[in-house]
Amino acid sequence: MATKTFDYKIVDLHGKRSKGTIDASNEAAAIQLLRQQGLVPVALTEAGSGLRRDLSLPGLGGRTTLKDLSVFARQFATMTASGMSLLRALAVLEDQAAKAPLKKALAEARIDVEAGMSLSAALAKHRKVFPALMVAMIRAGETGGFLDGALERIATNLEKEAVLRGKIKSALTYPVIVLLFTALLVAGVLTFVVPIFEKMFASLGGTLPLPTQIIVAASHSLVWSAPLLVAVAATGTTLVRRELRRRPAFRLAFDRLKLRLPVFGPLLAKIAISRFARNLGTLLNVGVPVIQALDVVGATTGNAVITEATRDLQAAVRDGHPMSAALGRHPVFPGMVTQMIEVGEESGRLTQMLDKVADFYDREVDAAAEALTASIEPIMVIVMGAVVGGIVICLYLPMFTIYQHIQGAQ
Repeated sequence: MATKTFDYKIVDLHGKRSKGTIDASNEAAAIQLLRQQGLVPVALTEAGSGLRRDLSLPGLGGRTTLKDLSVFARQFATMTASGMSLLRALAVLEDQAAKAPLKKALAEARIDVEAGMSLSAALAKHRKVFPALMVAMIRAGETGGFLDGALERIATNLEKEAVLRGKIKSALTYPVIVLLFTALLVAGVLTFVVPIFEKMFASLGGTLPLPTQIIVAASHSLVWSAPLLVAVAATGTTLVRRELRRRPAFRLAFDRLKLRLPVFGPLLAKIAISRFARNLGTLLNVGVPVIQALDVVGATTGNAVITEATRDLQAAVRDGHPMSAALGRHPVFPGMVTQMIEVGEESGRLTQMLDKVADFYDREVDAAAEALTASIEPIMVIVMGAVVGGIVICLYLPMFTIYQHIQGAQ
């Protein structure tokens, strides 16, 4: 196999930076060779290609993303596995962080760790940067003495979560673009085309049909009605979000309604089950107690229906009952999920079964997102055609009235 030359930048166990070149078959092999030497690669570039592959945290500022956290966890795992001290690793990661919130959180966490606080407790003070799932896994890794393994598992979990969110965005991107384009097209017609027809109708005389009068009135009021609609929509969205945060009962009813939607409901249910299974399996795999794991998972699925179910599961586990018994009481979980978890509990392979459930629903989400996109495309085209076609018909209705007047005059 042909080898390539890569330029690298590394940090050694003492935190000293250096750069050089290395020959390997591909980037992964080059990274592995550097790690075998006890070095932590932070940047890798194929010599002469001009294409840079930064292993440092990407971005130019703003909020911390899942990708930022996954790269942070991978780097942290590499450093701890190489024997680098915790404080030195945090200092290097702080220096490499490009996002301001992450850099600030790491700086404060390093100070807290240096003062004697545990890493998980130091990170838990920054809930807006480090999610509860991540903190719980780090705490379990610290307790069990396998922090590097827990960090690797965190990185894998965050990468899969990022892929899952990408699927959701891809499924919703097309209808949003079509709706925006339709709105712009309607606004353009009302602003530039309708006034021309209105002047022409006024010169010809006669009374305009009701549909045409509505279109003309909409054209006149567009200057103030469009900003008003935007303001009402923004205000309504803000109020709904505030009520979702302040009133758990409203959030539960709202999430139940989302799961009952005819097209998007099944997709949202599969996404929630995938998150539930993956997050629970990840926490149990690193040694987090079941009660604590369910508490964390309930806050990370993004759906109050699943959160309510996890509370029931916690109560069942406290009473000495298996999770599968309580799981069957909640319709949001299909029978297949309950049966696989029951088999996992009986065989002592619960984490493996949860991973299989998560992988299965990941594939289901992928298929559902593709089917949703395929079904929405013709619907959106029909909607856009109906809107534009309706406006055109309303504008041409007076033509028939005028023609009838001319015929009557003859």
